[in-house]
Amino acid sequence: MRANLLGDLAEVLPPEGLITDADVLEAHRRDQATWTSAGVPHVLARPSSTSEVQGVLRVASAHRVPVVARGAGSGLSGGANALDGCIVLSLTRMNRILEIDRRGLFAVVQPGVINAALKTAVAEQGLWYAPDPASWEFSTIGGNLATNAGGLCCVKYGVTGDAALGLEVVLAAGSVLRTGGRTVKNVAGYDLTRLFVGSEGTLGVITEATLRLRPRPPPATTLVASFPTLVGAGAAVTEIMASTRPSLLELMDRATVRAVEAIRPMGLDMDAAALLLARSDAGGEQGVAECARMAAACEASGATFVAQSADEAEGELLLGARRFAYPALEKQGTTLLDDVGVPLSRIADLLSAVERIAEQRGVLIGTFGHAGDGNMHPTLVFDRNDPEAVARAQAAFEDILVVVGELGGTITGEHGVGVLKRAYLSRQLGSEATRVHLAIKASLDPLGILNPGKML
Repeated sequence: MRANLLGDLAEVLPPEGLITDADVLEAHRRDQATWTSAGVPHVLARPSSTSEVQGVLRVASAHRVPVVARGAGSGLSGGANALDGCIVLSLTRMNRILEIDRRGLFAVVQPGVINAALKTAVAEQGLWYAPDPASWEFSTIGGNLATNAGGLCCVKYGVTGDAALGLEVVLAAGSVLRTGGRTVKNVAGYDLTRLFVGSEGTLGVITEATLRLRPRPPPATTLVASFPTLVGAGAAVTEIMASTRPSLLELMDRATVRAVEAIRPMGLDMDAAALLLARSDAGGEQGVAECARMAAACEASGATFVAQSADEAEGELLLGARRFAYPALEKQGTTLLDDVGVPLSRIADLLSAVERIAEQRGVLIGTFGHAGDGNMHPTLVFDRNDPEAVARAQAAFEDILVVVGELGGTITGEHGVGVLKRAYLSRQLGSEATRVHLAIKASLDPLGILNPGKML
């Protein structure tokens, strides 16, 4: 069967699009969630067009072989992890920006386009592509769509799905489906675009996307505030979001700040319980007024230090501390990065609970994330070679997800379910919603070949 599989794939792909080298396959086994399980693929398929993707899926359907689509492999939930004997479908060769419509404010791109490349291309025309996941410099648009990736700017401009106007998707049997269009408003029929965004390659393979662009915003003013208590920081977040629309509102707890300072000293307050970073890109008098309201909210919530800067370089330096949060924690040991969301009013409760869990389980946990929309990233740090440390980390991870449920939150805000949180999804969805999910999956992928073992 496997010999026939390779032969059939060779008929729909050029030689450079079909790879069986063991070292290359090893490099395509998993994403960045090294904690999750991954199998050994049989072959790596690298199509360069929609028609070649169609060919691969038709062959896979005929042989009933699983297909795992992937982009840059920057995911953090194991969503792109291979299965034994599967076809890994790499979309990195489909990396063309097909169209930029300056007047229509949209771009049409293939899934292998790097987020940063799209930002650069549209910036040359005075435009801006808003979604900015932490991996924006190397992650692909296809991967961003597959997980409905968020980022620092999503508090004001939304996540990747909010920028998706329409998609081209190859279904499991090889047919092509087009969803949405080029208009901002479109309520003709079911919202199939939203269905495929965030589906992690389990319902179809995205081969083209029409994405919303925006005029480039004015230079931003950046605010930083230190808090002696987590409750105070949480109160400031709630008040800021109730009174203004920051373009960014990020939080780092004490453990994270200390990790950053240890690697990249910036003079941050290492004794603060939490550090808030906020931005306004409204420009002019409106931007000044927004920053003043945010500063007042921080002071009223007990901030011990509040400073603002309209200097772009200084603002980027402060933002760099936040972007460096995860790499800094990685320097301290093996990391298990969580991705949870809670209502804005419960952020302080989540932070306090994580601090308590860290103490009870004897695990270092640094928490940072997008406070403006309640999406936080408790990051567990431990020694992977110590079985007891591993067990404590796993228990703490479970504890956090239980608390998130009690707070009315979600097990994932932007990284996806993948393998990492598959066991917890049905708990959040409930039995009826889980049944509907399975029914949709069965309808679009009756043979179950698309990224099996992920999400559901």
